[in-house]
Amino acid sequence: MIIELKEENFLEEIKKGKVLVDFYATWCGPCKMMHPVIDQLAEEHKDLKVIKVDVDQHEDIAMDYGIMSIPTLIFFENGEEKTKNIGFTPKEKIESWLK
Repeated sequence: MIIELKEENFLEEIKKGKVLVDFYATWCGPCKMMHPVIDQLAEEHKDLKVIKVDVDQHEDIAMDYGIMSIPTLIFFENGEEKTKNIGFTPKEKIESWLK
C-alpha cells in the first residue's frame, strides 16, 4: 500500500507494522529510478506500508529525520527506525530489511 504524505498523520502512520518511507523530489533522477522498485515492493508485500515524502513540499519532516541527500529510504517497524539508506537502493537490499 502506497500513501502520499499528510503531515498531520505522519507519526501515526509509522507507528504500526512495517513502513518504508521514501524521501524524494520530483526533479531527482535517482528518485525516479527508485519509484518502480518501490511500487513493485508495495505490490508484492501486502504487509508493507509505503509513505512517499516529497522533500520540497515537506521540508519540516525531512529536517526532522536528517535528510540531507535524496533518495533516502527509512524502514520503520512498529514506529522504530530500523534501517536508513541514502541513494538508489536495489530491491533485494530493501527486501532483506523486511525479513
